[in-house]
Amino acid sequence: MANLLKKLAQYCDTGFALAIHIRYTRPSLLFQTYDQAWNDYYSENGLMLSDPVVRWGLQNTGYVLWDDLMDDDDAGVLAKAKSFGLNNGVTYATGPISSRTISGFTRNGPPFSKEELDAMNAIVDEVHELTQGIENFSEEEINALREIDLSEY
Repeated sequence: MANLLKKLAQYCDTGFALAIHIRYTRPSLLFQTYDQAWNDYYSENGLMLSDPVVRWGLQNTGYVLWDDLMDDDDAGVLAKAKSFGLNNGVTYATGPISSRTISGFTRNGPPFSKEELDAMNAIVDEVHELTQGIENFSEEEINALREIDLSEY
């Protein structure tokens, strides 16, 4: 799992978020490499409730560019994300609605190419499959996954 997350991070110089097997609006695992200032701002302001990226990911599978969601962003979450340096954002969602995995990728460089998107999406698909049945994992296995150190990414 750590190697897959490391591969994903190589594409995303301003970070990524990966909410794995969301059930009842809560992910079984959550990995984030965005700048801590953004994570704090997002959490403290309850932005998940109005985030068009989250809404899209819960309602769809496949991927969408964040710029394509701007018209659905009445709360200005995406503009605020850009002000924190999260540019060229893309969301990818996979899995059934009862156990959806949603990811967000960002970088300062040029928009992601189709080949890069395909590679990142394949990594997310693999993570989703590896964690299938996570509700049956032992506490030790869950804790080991939660303790993966993303600080170097």
